[in-house]
This record gives sequence, structure tokens and C-alpha cells, in this order.
Amino acid sequence: MKIDGQRFNFVDTLNSPITVPDCFVMRASKIGGGNGEAKLYIASKAVMYPFFGNEGFVAKCFLLKSDLLSYMNALHSEYLHPSQNYRGADEMPQLWKERVAKIEKLPDIIDFNVTAQDQIEGPRGYVNSKDPGYQLIREISLPLVTYISVMQLTDAFGAILYYWKLFADFEAISDKKAALVFTYGKKGERIPAQASEPKVSSRQNEIRKARQGQGIYRDKLLSECPFCPITMINDERLLIASHIKPWAVASDSEKLDPKNGFILSPLYDKLFDRGLMTFTEDRRIVLSNWISPKNKERLGIKDGQFVQLLPLDEARQSYMQFHRSSVFKG
Repeated sequence: MKIDGQRFNFVDTLNSPITVPDCFVMRASKIGGGNGEAKLYIASKAVMYPFFGNEGFVAKCFLLKSDLLSYMNALHSEYLHPSQNYRGADEMPQLWKERVAKIEKLPDIIDFNVTAQDQIEGPRGYVNSKDPGYQLIREISLPLVTYISVMQLTDAFGAILYYWKLFADFEAISDKKAALVFTYGKKGERIPAQASEPKVSSRQNEIRKARQGQGIYRDKLLSECPFCPITMINDERLLIASHIKPWAVASDSEKLDPKNGFILSPLYDKLFDRGLMTFTEDRRIVLSNWISPKNKERLGIKDGQFVQLLPLDEARQSYMQFHRSSVFKG
């Protein structure tokens, strides 16, 4: 694979993404108390050591500026309309601008090292670092709606290094926004059961249905393309109405817009929804580098495969720009 013009060989990916906890992020992004701590839980030591090295490892890592800007763009809506009670909630729009401006001044590749925290007893594996790149992750990450994937690579000389990439968890954002319906007044207060069912307009009801790929949104999508363009399956029971720009960061009109969606079979809906597959402007499939080569072979599709019947009109192309830049895990 090529990153910033350099050729790397894929070795492996960490078997599960690292959810960024509230205890890890810096003060302005926190939800709870305290000032945050620098150590980051990676996985069990039984998983962490084989991936990063033996006890006492110091792993050479890097971030890409382009990835960080894509991450910030994906979370722009979260900064404007938070789904959580961030400590700096009133300053979130300004924080977004400041953080983007800071990232734009960085080099294209941001190097840092992480060190195993072997002194922490027990089976849980942690890393830490004082390097600016690692501290930047702590500064810009929003807790619980951010996760980190790590890829092990080798360079042209056979040296091992680790590619870190931040992603917005749109599903987590969506769930937290839905949960806000049940909160009011002071933080954490709950609406009594009898009062938790406010009057809902027909439009609000359709938006709720659209979140699950139901209602008018699904019907309009099916009228445009009553089958999965990859598999050609046309049994409606086996098809999913998938949003292109995720529901969590879409406006109300975008949530209901059938142009913001495709009808897909469940496997390909999951790949598309999780950013592990996208489409080019000329209807070709692109698979994420974060899928192992063996699993790519099992998917039944290939990189560059042409999907002739994919409904990619001008309106969908606009939504696809967001998917390629902010959802797809390239």
C-alpha cells in the first residue's frame, strides 16, 4: 500500500478498534471530572504484546495530517450539535476551528513513539507517550464517539512501524443523540416514564423511521432501485436502505432524502455503513485497507469492480464526496 507517496507492506491490524475513553482526553473534550490521564488502554497484554512487541516495547508510530482533517470534518456536526455533555460544550464550535487550524499547520506525517506500561499490574495492556503526536490525539479526540485503528506495516527496509488513524463512530453518536430525548434540565436527570413521550410530528416520526431505514425514506429508495446493485437480490426482506451521509451527522432534510442512500444487501450495507467500502465517481468498488487480505478474498467482491447499475446521479455524487472523505477508512 502507498501512504503519502511511500510504499509500505501490510502486515496486520489490531484485532479490535480502540475506543477513546473519557479518562484519556484533555479537559475541554471531557464529559466527566478530572483532567484526563495519558495512558491509553490498547487491549489485553496477551493481544498487545504480540502486535507491538515484547514487554518494554517502544513502538514507532505515525499519524497523517489528511486523516486528522477528515476526522475533524466528520465530527463537525458533533461540535455544532453535541450528543454529549462535553465540559467545553459552549465553546465547541470555536474549538473545532482552533483544532482544524492547528492540524493544518502540521507536517503531512506526524511521527511519535508509544511505550508499553509494564508497571501496571494485571492483564490489561496500556501504552503512554510524551510525544506531541500522541498528545495531539488526546487533545482532539472526542470521548466515546471516537475510536482508533492501528495497522502494522513494514517500510522498504523491512522496519516495523504502526499507522494510527482516528475515526468518528457514527453509530455511537446516533445512539447518544437518541438518548438525549430522555434527558432534560440538569445533567443526568431523567424524564419520568409518563412524561417521556412528547407529542411527535409526522415529520419527526418519519425521521425516526429513516434512522432504521424504514418509512417513506425506504419506500422512495426502493422505487428508484428495487434491488441491490451488487448482488441483484430483489427480495425486499433481504435489503437494507443505507444512508450515504450517516444519519448521526445529517440534517433533517438529508435524513429523509432518498438521494442520500442506496439499497444494499446486508453484508455490503455493513461494509458501506462502517466505512469499509465506498464507490468511485465511475461506479467502481473501493475496499478499505483495514480489511485483512484474507477477509477481502471472502467478500465476493474486488477492488475496482464495476457496478453498472449503482444509481449514482448528481445528487448522490454530492453525498458520496462526504462518504469518501469522512466515512471511508482508506
